[in-house]
Amino acid sequence: MFKFLKEKLKSFRKKVEEIEKKEEERAVEEAKAEERVEAVSKVEEKVEAEVKAEPAPAAKVEVKETKPAEKDKKLVKPRIGIKEKVSALILRREIVIDEGKLDEILPELEIILLESDVAFEVVEEISDKLRQRLVGRTKKVGEKLSDIVLDELRAIIKEILDTNKFDFDAYIEEALKEKKPLNIIFVGVNGTGKTTTIAKLAKRLTDRGYSVVLAAGDTFRAGAIEQLEEHANRLGVKLIKHKAGADPAAVIYDAIAHAESKGIDVVLADTAGRMHTKKNLIDQLEKIKRVTKPDLTIFVDESIAGNDAVERARMFNEAVGIDGSILTKLDADPKGGTAISISYVTGKPVLFIGVGQEYDDLVKFDSDWLIKRIFD
Repeated sequence: MFKFLKEKLKSFRKKVEEIEKKEEERAVEEAKAEERVEAVSKVEEKVEAEVKAEPAPAAKVEVKETKPAEKDKKLVKPRIGIKEKVSALILRREIVIDEGKLDEILPELEIILLESDVAFEVVEEISDKLRQRLVGRTKKVGEKLSDIVLDELRAIIKEILDTNKFDFDAYIEEALKEKKPLNIIFVGVNGTGKTTTIAKLAKRLTDRGYSVVLAAGDTFRAGAIEQLEEHANRLGVKLIKHKAGADPAAVIYDAIAHAESKGIDVVLADTAGRMHTKKNLIDQLEKIKRVTKPDLTIFVDESIAGNDAVERARMFNEAVGIDGSILTKLDADPKGGTAISISYVTGKPVLFIGVGQEYDDLVKFDSDWLIKRIFD
């Protein structure tokens, strides 16, 4: 998982460390030069002081023989060699991270992020924030610039992923105290695992003691109703369906009415993923939202789809508004940038990730989990 991005970041770290090594070698030479200048200055001061001093008359001094053991050892000062002095001076030196240094290393990091399915506008935002946080900052010789940059990158990615974050399970629990049923609709194009994801979420909810009804709102795609019906039968939950080509808003409305009459907690509604034109799809979704007034609208797409998934998320969010995303096939994603980009362009959190084909292979998304697998 995320092997491509992890390897690229390792390469980036190595390159930055090579640059730093050369700079630290220069810093050592500068420190030695400063030490030499200081030593010469002290000699010059001593000579000048001796020249100015008047000779004092010699005094007779009685020398008393003293055994070595009787000497006051406290008066003997340890000699500090130039090596120790230079080392101490180097440790005290600080290097300012300037714009030029970042210009040298950030372009490669930007390319790595772009190649890892992080959208261009997101890469620009990350790069700008890195510059804002790092320019003018100081680091000691020996402190790795690569560690500083990557630590800040971690923090920025976490901020993006945690935008408008909310806990789905806690939301369901609290929302059901106010109304029943909750209506959740799922949007996204066909072939991205949307219908299977609905079934996985139904399993998650029933495992937690909630009652669920499914609504076959994708009346456009051939086989969509049958596919959802098969999942409903396996899970032992009710499916509300009409014939193919029926009004999807009417199907979902009937599912809500059924849930109200039976005291069912949650309605999970499928929707069409592709119509003859984008306008037809958007018009249909707008009608569904207007008629059924969903409590949550969740976008579903594949993590491996990269920037295509990002653009689809943007389109659905701008057209009908989403509250969060679920990314499927994350276990097969070598890059990891899709989650970051979708969170940024929609301003909404990733709620769950799909990591397999089984019903239980739906995992609550955690930004720390993602970051750990990218950087560690």
